[in-house]
Amino acid sequence: MRLSPYQIEEVVRRALDEDVGSGDITTDSVVPESAFASATIFAKEEGIIAGEDVAKIAFRMIDRRIIFSPVVNDGELVEKGQTVATVEGPAQAILTGERVALNFLEHLSGIATKTHHFTEMIKYYNAKLTDTRKTTPGLRFLEKYAVRVGGGYNHRRGLYDAVLIKENHIRLAGGLKKAVVLARENIPHTMRIEVEINDMEQVEEALAAKVDILMLENMPPDLIKKVVQVVDGRAIIEASGHVCGEKIIEVAKTGIDYISLGCLTDSTEPLGMSLKIGEIKPGQKEENVADASREKENDE
Repeated sequence: MRLSPYQIEEVVRRALDEDVGSGDITTDSVVPESAFASATIFAKEEGIIAGEDVAKIAFRMIDRRIIFSPVVNDGELVEKGQTVATVEGPAQAILTGERVALNFLEHLSGIATKTHHFTEMIKYYNAKLTDTRKTTPGLRFLEKYAVRVGGGYNHRRGLYDAVLIKENHIRLAGGLKKAVVLARENIPHTMRIEVEINDMEQVEEALAAKVDILMLENMPPDLIKKVVQVVDGRAIIEASGHVCGEKIIEVAKTGIDYISLGCLTDSTEPLGMSLKIGEIKPGQKEENVADASREKENDE
């Protein structure tokens, strides 16, 4: 999964509008406009890095003369105190863009780190870890990217790209079988159908309707294992609901195909990072800095 610069710019622009507004009154008041500096972004704890491109765009949208250079790539493990990236350019712009750039970098790295933690817990089992739609409004594509960076898989991107018939759909359609029939009549033949399952009776009904994926909602491991045996490969089986923590190992042991975790994106702590100004340089002519920036990007 690759990030589109156009999507990133749209999200970052909203974040900068929110944080910077009409200007950084503190920095503009106390930092000389002519000052140039270098800075280091370092990790305050161990984790998986995600969001380097987003941080880069955040700085460059403040001032295109800023040179953002990742020291580690997305997906790499860093230790506490390790340098993540360096930043060079106008000092005012570095300080103005710092918080937005770090917010994205910390948030996405936190998701990647948590995802990596859980994938490591179940790596010896068949189950694959996937995310859900429990994402921060406006940041879903970034958060799902971070899940992939951490070693997980993406569930549907939204309501538009996959069928997931839940309890309320079933009630309003007049039953599970009828809901499946109606869905099949109205979707492309290439699209699979997933149904939320709450008990063994629905398992049998879903199999009779030739459902592609069964999503077992809040089922205990012993019942999940029974479902796996009954289905016997006739459908993909996904476990969902309150699986975070050590319970994930017990669920993975059942032979399930996928485990979906909302906690990957809706309750993840950011990975702590900090930016420290290092060398302070005398004022440089704008055209010289722009030339240096272009040379740096060409080298990359």
